[in-house]
Amino acid sequence: MRVPLSWLREYVDLPATETGRDVQAKLVAVGLEVETVEQIGAGLKGPLVVGQVLTIEELEGFKKPIRFCTVDVGSANGTGEPQEIVCGARNFAVGDKVVVVLPGAVLPGDFAIAARKTYGRTSHGMICSTDELGMGDDGTHGIIVLPPEHEVGTDAIELLELVDEVLDIAVTPDRGYCLSMRGVARETAIAYGLPLRDPALLDVPAPNAFGYPVKIADPIGCDRFTARTVVGLEPEARSPIWLQRRLQKAGMRPISLAVDITNYVMLELGQPLHAYDRTRIDGPIGVRRAQQGEKLTTLDGTVRVLDAEDLVITDDRGPIGLAGVMGGANTEIADVKNGENTTEVVIEAAHFDAISIARTARRHKLSSEASKRFERGVDPQAAAAAAQRTVDLLVLLAGGTAEAGVTEVTAPSAPRTIAMPADHPDRVAGVAYGRETVVRRLQQVGCDVYGQDELLVTVPSWRPDLSEPNDLAEEVIRLEGYENLPSTLPTPPSGRGLTDRQRLHRRFGRALAGAGYVEALNYPFIGDAVLDQLGLDADDARRRTVKLVNPLSDEEPALRTTLLPGLLGALRRNDGRGSHDLALFETGLVFRPTGDETQTERLTVDRRPTDDEIAGLNAALPRQPRRAAVVLAGAREQAGWWGKGRPADWADSIEAARTIAREAGIELTVRSDQHAPWHPGRCAALFVTVGGEETLVGHAGELHPRVIKELHLPERTCAMEIELDLLEQAVDGALQAPRISTFPVATQDVALIVAQDVPATTVEEALRAGAGQLLESLRLFDVFTGEQIGEGKKSLAYALRFRAPDRTLTVDEATAARDSAVALAAERTGAVLRGA
Repeated sequence: MRVPLSWLREYVDLPATETGRDVQAKLVAVGLEVETVEQIGAGLKGPLVVGQVLTIEELEGFKKPIRFCTVDVGSANGTGEPQEIVCGARNFAVGDKVVVVLPGAVLPGDFAIAARKTYGRTSHGMICSTDELGMGDDGTHGIIVLPPEHEVGTDAIELLELVDEVLDIAVTPDRGYCLSMRGVARETAIAYGLPLRDPALLDVPAPNAFGYPVKIADPIGCDRFTARTVVGLEPEARSPIWLQRRLQKAGMRPISLAVDITNYVMLELGQPLHAYDRTRIDGPIGVRRAQQGEKLTTLDGTVRVLDAEDLVITDDRGPIGLAGVMGGANTEIADVKNGENTTEVVIEAAHFDAISIARTARRHKLSSEASKRFERGVDPQAAAAAAQRTVDLLVLLAGGTAEAGVTEVTAPSAPRTIAMPADHPDRVAGVAYGRETVVRRLQQVGCDVYGQDELLVTVPSWRPDLSEPNDLAEEVIRLEGYENLPSTLPTPPSGRGLTDRQRLHRRFGRALAGAGYVEALNYPFIGDAVLDQLGLDADDARRRTVKLVNPLSDEEPALRTTLLPGLLGALRRNDGRGSHDLALFETGLVFRPTGDETQTERLTVDRRPTDDEIAGLNAALPRQPRRAAVVLAGAREQAGWWGKGRPADWADSIEAARTIAREAGIELTVRSDQHAPWHPGRCAALFVTVGGEETLVGHAGELHPRVIKELHLPERTCAMEIELDLLEQAVDGALQAPRISTFPVATQDVALIVAQDVPATTVEEALRAGAGQLLESLRLFDVFTGEQIGEGKKSLAYALRFRAPDRTLTVDEATAARDSAVALAAERTGAVLRGA
């Protein structure tokens, strides 16, 4: 809502020294979002005067029409002689009154005016258009032609109200009354503690039986309809300058006098109106729901196919307007420019159901100034006053005559009342306002308040957003000042902090960050397309998703079943922006429906749900395990003076999983596997022991080349995903700190020859089991293949560290433990000791 300060001063006697910035601060303090204060005419400097065109000479020989004019500007040029001006516009004639800027003036945009030679003549100034003066669009796209009554030499800056301040207010949906000068003026008056001159306080004649006939078939969709008729309008009457300028400053384009007046009253009172050419209406005006498939050509020239839920204005021929949204072309006010005349108009001021109008506007993708107001709530009591104000202006400015007939059709209604304890705002805000302050503030917003400890509040008709005690409390709090609310932090109960689970999950994140990974938080939404790109089978459980009713994007309508799509998208974006060495991680929930979820009813909000209802809600939810995932690409170790560096590979993704497992004090078992979207030959399955059973907790490795191509990822991109909830279940008691032994370690190295297809982890498991309790650690440090080993064979070299907690091991004890480990490995995997 654009609010000219000069217009606002008509309703509130603001101090003369108050600027737009001052008013902005006051309105922001009472809860209105004033985005900007536009300084109209900033930098404008005269002389800028009214002139009369005396002569026009058409200059020949140029690519476009050029005219050499003499203009009478009175004594404004200091000589009284006609001013010679070159102009290219053609929408004015000899005798017209125009706006002339003389040498020495400065126009908006720091455009200095001086005499200059052009097209073979010297131009001493300019004949101005609305664009050159920063006035906005007037529909002519040409020179300003003034009414003939303005005197030559009159100061045009004052005449055209070129200097002003305009407040641009972002009106929230619950404050629809502020989409009017009346509403903003009320807030301004409250903010300054000044009286309000309410423009809706007009003498309105009582309804009678002589008005234009109106039939309401849907009193729920339209609970009030006022109709007034004005005849004898002067077809040539134009909107006066003050009216045009107020519309322009408010962001609207002047069109014709009748339309401009309805727009002006809408901006003033917040009540949308419509003017019909009475000669084009056939029979009584009606309001009903449209018949499915009916057609209506609206004022924008579009033929619209109506829905059965659309509310329409009709006559005997059918629909003539889309109620509360836009009128129909067949009853449009005639355009004088096209040689048409309208001398009789019927004024409609109605109140329509907000939800119905909002749905119609969205259904037809047709947002208008009227629909914007109706869907936010319009004062139903203002309809009669708005119609009277329109009639008064048509009589005053268009020379019309108001007919005595007044039509007003209303549905029975009662004032809305709210019962509220007088101290309710105090308890909401934590501030002792007191009853007197509460009553005073509610009365300022237009409420009638009765009672002592228990208040009965009658809500004003222009505030449909006030429906419960908390709404009234908000009014008191905002007018008393949000900045005056105390900032008091709640005191948490002693002895409570993070749970064991929360601490464990935070350790996981810190461990990955310490290993060089950067956390990336992604939206938890996916679509079928990315699941196809990951190469998931049709029966893969990750394809069974939870679809959202109202997704942010139609391309991602489901909740994620894996963390990888979001992370891989983040890796792709960063790689595309020049960051090629990437290691990202994310922890978060995934949503894995089982198909056993139950349906639940929508619960009310007027009470706490029962335990059974909460249990029902939980039963309707999908399984939501917490997972961690990493993705890697580029260099894992940078090159430098210390060495060549190395690229990230599948082993790094497995090591990320081990890093997480170590934080939980868990030993991770790694085995080869085939699982999308990983490369079938470079994919590892990750296992832990939960409740005595080996359980799959995740996968790691290099992504499949086809997936890398589909997702446009860097070559050899690797990833890991692991379920943290299962890791938590595998934790056996509190994490024990490692014990530092005072006895020396005994190291034994073994090199075993096994078949090429035997996984190193299988050999490692056998060695670990055979070595017994003296084994402290086991590390694979070399893998060798070649002719010396034999075709289809490989050599795996392990370093075994033995240590006893209570003594120094002898060579024989360490050797015996090593031999036992080798023997079990030979039994389980067919391993042969190299060199034996």
